[in-house]
Amino acid sequence: MFNLVERRRLYFLFSSLLILFGIGTLAYSTATTGTPLQLSIDFTGGTLLSLQFREEVGEQDIRDVLSEFNLDTVIVQKLSAIEPEELPENSRWSFKTNPQLSDVAYEEAINALDAIAPVDRENTFNIVDRDVENGGIVIVQFERSVSLEEIEPVISEFPDYTPDSIKVEPTVYPDGSRWSVRTDELTTDDVAAIEALLEARVAPLDRTATEVSQVSESVGREVTQAAFLATLAATAVILGFIYFAFRKVPHPFRYGACAIIAMLHDIMVMVSVMSIMGLVFDWQVDALFLTALLTVVGFSVQDTIVVFDRIRENIPRRRGESYELIVNRSVLETIHRSLATQLNAIFVMVAIVLFGGETIRQFVVILLVGLTSGTYSSIFIAVPLLVSWSKGELPFTKPSID
Repeated sequence: MFNLVERRRLYFLFSSLLILFGIGTLAYSTATTGTPLQLSIDFTGGTLLSLQFREEVGEQDIRDVLSEFNLDTVIVQKLSAIEPEELPENSRWSFKTNPQLSDVAYEEAINALDAIAPVDRENTFNIVDRDVENGGIVIVQFERSVSLEEIEPVISEFPDYTPDSIKVEPTVYPDGSRWSVRTDELTTDDVAAIEALLEARVAPLDRTATEVSQVSESVGREVTQAAFLATLAATAVILGFIYFAFRKVPHPFRYGACAIIAMLHDIMVMVSVMSIMGLVFDWQVDALFLTALLTVVGFSVQDTIVVFDRIRENIPRRRGESYELIVNRSVLETIHRSLATQLNAIFVMVAIVLFGGETIRQFVVILLVGLTSGTYSSIFIAVPLLVSWSKGELPFTKPSID
């Protein structure tokens, strides 16, 4: 029987060198750029453009125009569109306001209108009326037909309402395609120049459905905090679950601790790769990167538990064998399942990287790195750590007799 576990020191050495290289990259990035990872506008703040074209346009057409403005960050994404014929008649309304509603007033207005009929918030906007100084237009998409008689009693209750302050009329969903562009913070003149060049080179814009908003860096902080708390919670739950599930085998805490160490190994590998890609290809950390991290946490622990579970089953069956031999046997019995499961996912992600859109390519590459690392750490880190711990090879541990 091939003894995979006995080469554990080589696996530990390889992972240590990989992580040390990653730490070095993070330090170099900090020294040269002032930050260990390049941050997107999710974390630094910026401008979000929601562009409604009157014709179908391609992502590359938009990127070609934006490339002339020397923007550090450009994230282009196509938004879901609704076929106009699918919408109920008189379900889309335009509310021209003077002055434009503040964010708070806009939210209160939508909540009030939602009492008439459910509002499709994804296709509801508060935009600037370019024809009226300080004016605004609220485009509301209801999920059913709505009459003016239903709307008027609601808007008449708005603060400072007068017949001249809000003008209501039905409108239609525009043809064409809708895109979002997230980029650096732009001035009003910058936005106007971008829109003018897009209209000149790509396609006409529907100005009544084009929205400009500022992205606060606090959003990124909140997402990061939520991801950090989610990881801490997952760590505690995983540790507790494994300890409970393995309570009938000797030293159940070790299984949970080794699973957590393997998980942290995968996170460090992903962060290191992201730092390298940031230096080489200007990749930036965004909310999708945090999503990839949390996804890999789940996959990594799942693979590890599969192997640990086989060890738990084999301990009472093979009492005459050494713990190292039982662990090695368990790895060989489950390795085909681990590899088959992950290879299926990896093949799909490679196809997406090669043929998918540019918007999600960075996310998929990082996810691919994380899943590959997760497969490796489950077999070559978590399981060998159990053997090293039992033999007292780790710092501050003593050999145990199981």
